[in-house]
Amino acid sequence: MVACAPEARIPDNAVAEHTQLAIYPDYRDIVIPSNIAPLNIQAKAEECNAFVACIRGSKGNAVLAAAGRDGKLLFPETEWHELLKANQGSDLRVTLYSKLKDADQWRQHDDYTLTVAEEIDPYLSYRLIEPSYELYRQLGLYQRDLTTFREDVIYENNDDFEAEHNHCINCHNYQNYSTQNMLFHVRAEHGGTVFVKDGKADKRIMLNDSILGNAVYPSWHPTQPWLVFSSNQTGQAFYIRDKQKIEVVDYGSDLIFYDAEHNTVSNILKTPTEMENFPCWAPDGKRVYYCSAYVAGLDTVAVTDKDRRSDVILREYDKVRYNLMSIAFDEKTRTWGQPQLEMDCVRDSLSVSVPRVSPDGRYVLFTLGSYGQFHIWHSSSDLYVKDVQTQEIRPLTEANSPDVDSYHTWSSNGRWIVFSSRREDGCYTRPYIAYFDKEGRAHKAFVLPQEDPEYNLLRLKSYNVPELTRDAVSTTPEALREVIYNDDKVGRVGYAGK
Repeated sequence: MVACAPEARIPDNAVAEHTQLAIYPDYRDIVIPSNIAPLNIQAKAEECNAFVACIRGSKGNAVLAAAGRDGKLLFPETEWHELLKANQGSDLRVTLYSKLKDADQWRQHDDYTLTVAEEIDPYLSYRLIEPSYELYRQLGLYQRDLTTFREDVIYENNDDFEAEHNHCINCHNYQNYSTQNMLFHVRAEHGGTVFVKDGKADKRIMLNDSILGNAVYPSWHPTQPWLVFSSNQTGQAFYIRDKQKIEVVDYGSDLIFYDAEHNTVSNILKTPTEMENFPCWAPDGKRVYYCSAYVAGLDTVAVTDKDRRSDVILREYDKVRYNLMSIAFDEKTRTWGQPQLEMDCVRDSLSVSVPRVSPDGRYVLFTLGSYGQFHIWHSSSDLYVKDVQTQEIRPLTEANSPDVDSYHTWSSNGRWIVFSSRREDGCYTRPYIAYFDKEGRAHKAFVLPQEDPEYNLLRLKSYNVPELTRDAVSTTPEALREVIYNDDKVGRVGYAGK
């Protein structure tokens, strides 16, 4: 196969045309990390049967790739990384050539640029799952080395459905961009929360009679063995006739504080008519951002009456809207301040979800949609940012799309964001990467690079909850499976009061 591959050399007789050759993915005129894997592309021109790509910078040797009729231009990894390293902070120029089928004539198309910026954290973890599902099977957590095309399994459940093994994996989360302290939830069979500390895993049942329900959406304190969770009563409603497949709603949710060292939990906000979720620590550990919705119809319904609360929410599901809130935390006394309004979304007939704070603490990144809080199902969802210093709130116009843009993570240097988007087909979420510059502006987003340029289209899974880390998960899938399946060795949380 190597011997028969097209020769990667610049054509001698190419005629310059002021045209753009169609390519997939759209990697034209973007800002890229200096350590990203090659941005392989597929040229699209049915009238051609040969293609060449040439990437040049002001420093280093040019990188060439050639393709036949399929148009798949694959850049050699070693040369690619050498070129990016030599040209960090400057532009690369990409020139594409195509050869017509019926003539020995090459065409040179207009150049486009790749701007090489700072590095991105090398590891991205995510869940792979079908967009709509009824059984917990064929899903798992995976980590991708962004500097190469290597993908490793963190944990997978089972390919075939068996009732005694039917469990879901979700809400993977890390402390301060490191996998040394991490967690994820297991739901249904063998349920619990798996904690990994310094490579050693154990499972805990995050239920207590004094809190609303299970611990759900997590956020680690940046330095201490503490977490804030939302404790949710969550329901799902499936559409019969609608482009959307499912609606995920809460009919009760509070904020809880968990001390992982002493295995105790306490309530932060316990309110029957306010629903609080998606907490996120600020990087100094002095404030937690979260989302909160007031639902008047819950005033007379007991928290324990889940059926009636569910009925109230589902009757008004498209009118439930969440505001962006925060609450101060005193680390010495472990006490909480009063809730503070950060953005009145309800006033603007909008609803907020998934606040994430930049590593320098200056920006809060979140999604806004027309209602609800599970925006991964809402095409109205867009990324917004609040500048904590100036109080300015604005959309990330360059990164957003007409379809879903949600579930985002910052890089540890604050220069990159990765988020889930359904802009390709409205069905599958795929990870998109966007540069966030020092002036607080986003740049054009691009899809996760793959060795085969078509792979993102051919993989029939959604990428769910992308998370960046500086290191790889070292705990093996076998070790995690042993902990998950050992139901006789599981800890239960105690209650610390309030």
